[in-house]
Amino acid sequence: MARGINALARFGRRVAGVIAECNYAQRRVTTLMTSPDAYLTDRDQAPDDYAEFLFRASGALTREPGASRRANGQLVG
Repeated sequence: MARGINALARFGRRVAGVIAECNYAQRRVTTLMTSPDAYLTDRDQAPDDYAEFLFRASGALTREPGASRRANGQLVG
């Protein structure tokens, strides 16, 4: 009986991991697709003025986890 419960718990953790990974990927793609820099024709060109710089930097900011959490496999988000 305990074996079945353990196997079910492992399966549940795997499903939760897959769902978390899909959620992360969807948020990342949405952030990249809606960022103002995605529509630039020449990405290496510097902004012409401060207003354009602010527009380009207006996208969602990603919070990067600390080094210890990155070593444990936590994703940037």
